[in-house]
Amino acid sequence: MTRVWLPPALLAAYAVAFGWRALGGGLLVFDDHPGQLYRLAHAITLGPAPWRFNPGWWAGYAELQYYPPGFAWLGALLHLVAGGTLDLAGVYQVLLWLAWLLPGVATYLLLRRALGDPWLALPGAFIALTLSAGCRSGVEEGLRWGLVAARLGWGALPLLAWSLLRWADGAARPPLASAVLVAAVTLLHPAHAPSAAVLVILAAVHAGPRRRRLGQAAVILAAGLGLAAVWLLPLLAHLRMALPLAWADMTPATLGWRLVSQPIVLALGVLSGVTWWRPARAPASRARWLLGLAPAMVLVVALDLLIAQPLGLAWLPADRLMDGLYLGLVLAGGTAVAALATALERPVVAALLALAVSVPLAWGPGEPGLTLWPREREWPREREVVRGLRMDAVWEAIRQAPPGRVLFLRSAAPLDWRPEWWRPHTHLPALTPLRSGRSIIGGTFTHPAPVAGLVYTGSAAHRPLTRLAEQRDGQSLFGRPLEALDAETFDRLTRRLGIGLVVALEEDVARSRFLTDNQSVRRLPRIGPWSLFVTGAAVAEPVSVGFQRWRVSVPATRTGWVSLPIAYSPLWVARAAGARLPMRRDDLGLLEVALPGPASAVDVEHRPGAAEWAGVALSLLAAAALGLWWRERRRG
Repeated sequence: MTRVWLPPALLAAYAVAFGWRALGGGLLVFDDHPGQLYRLAHAITLGPAPWRFNPGWWAGYAELQYYPPGFAWLGALLHLVAGGTLDLAGVYQVLLWLAWLLPGVATYLLLRRALGDPWLALPGAFIALTLSAGCRSGVEEGLRWGLVAARLGWGALPLLAWSLLRWADGAARPPLASAVLVAAVTLLHPAHAPSAAVLVILAAVHAGPRRRRLGQAAVILAAGLGLAAVWLLPLLAHLRMALPLAWADMTPATLGWRLVSQPIVLALGVLSGVTWWRPARAPASRARWLLGLAPAMVLVVALDLLIAQPLGLAWLPADRLMDGLYLGLVLAGGTAVAALATALERPVVAALLALAVSVPLAWGPGEPGLTLWPREREWPREREVVRGLRMDAVWEAIRQAPPGRVLFLRSAAPLDWRPEWWRPHTHLPALTPLRSGRSIIGGTFTHPAPVAGLVYTGSAAHRPLTRLAEQRDGQSLFGRPLEALDAETFDRLTRRLGIGLVVALEEDVARSRFLTDNQSVRRLPRIGPWSLFVTGAAVAEPVSVGFQRWRVSVPATRTGWVSLPIAYSPLWVARAAGARLPMRRDDLGLLEVALPGPASAVDVEHRPGAAEWAGVALSLLAAAALGLWWRERRRG
């Protein structure tokens, strides 16, 4: 008998070699990675409570309330367990390794138990590990681009299926761990929550009395969502504080082309169909229920694309839901290899044949179907990018500049000469609050904050953002073409937003007459590809006076409604001279307070409200219920 340790050892050796090449040698800063690092810093320094206000981006935002917090929470837990011995970059590196390995390891564990042979589990695990093919959770987008939360959530889905195997086989009671994993998937990325629900339902209907088991499935899903309520309930209560990111070009034709244009995905689809039509070839009934994931996710994607999105429900984009379909195809393909092994009566031969066939199918248009090896230039590290862009000198100049926020005209800095918006780039300016201590507007990826909507479209109104921030770079600012933005409008907006410094790429300066022909703007010496401009406005940026408390200076002669240069939030409590002030959101998405009389400053404090405490209570209640359920099982 072939040694059972050899298949996982081969997978591990390949994964470590790839990871060492891709992730070793420094902090990865390609595309979205700097922003993910910033959110990790938020969780470590401000704590895990999702309602904590962070002043660093977009005039301030409760960053983890409107973005899945699971990745940042996991990093904060790792930092705590390490006792502070791991710095921010070290914690992030560990999380990247976890994001890289988890889909392959989890899929191997699932298929190893379901198919009963370590060799039969190897092909599916290898494809799950290396899949790209336009999958948002794949190697290219989920790891290299920085969509790491999506990849972690995707990697947790096979763990959920693994926990459900005995129940799918007919066990009387579902595992309590499945509820915890449903919560983990939701907190890592809620776009994977429908896939988690489908897995639980498929396990329920596979064996036994369906009515009773569907009731158990409903309890598991309710418990999982209850555990996630600490984040989910306040998010739903304040959903208008986040703009839907509906920028993907999603039609049935484009999503269908994404599947059929990738040879590896097409091959997995064909194998899935063969396994459905030849059930006698399946190695065991334990894996049969997994075959339902792909067709079920086709239905979910179709419902989202054809019904939900036309109704304006853009919170779970169909392109993100496609990741569950990809996973279903991978699991079905792995089961098909087992059917082939049954025919050949040689598991080792079938596994090695499947691996050999997958290599020539790895190419694909746009991005590879399988990312088999990282190219060094495509995985840039912080040290080389900072040196090339002179960002260390830019951050030093920002530290020495007059007070006020920093406005970056672009969301990203290009990493090569090509003019297309999708050229390789980095959102390294997103780290400016960490590297210089100054808050910024712009300089980050497409963001759901209302003030970000103002910068992108000229309006902070609650409406979907249908274009990427990178597509607007060098084209527009505040919703106006750079050539059409006049100095008067620019000065008015920068004054209200508390902007004291503007950072622009030199290639954008000639088109930005609101800077070059503006008498109130002073230009500083050029630094590498960057030009810096000091605005003429008297800037009164909020000053921290305690934990989650800031003081904002106001003109002593002003009374009535006064707009403050800090983003609106429903959780603000504003006071002047000890008296609580009425407040509202102004047309720019900033906080506006009603001053009954002259005051020199307004104190604002960000506090959790009824929805936040209700979310905490619901999560604690769900945890207590699961604990009691577990205790009763132990007694039984």
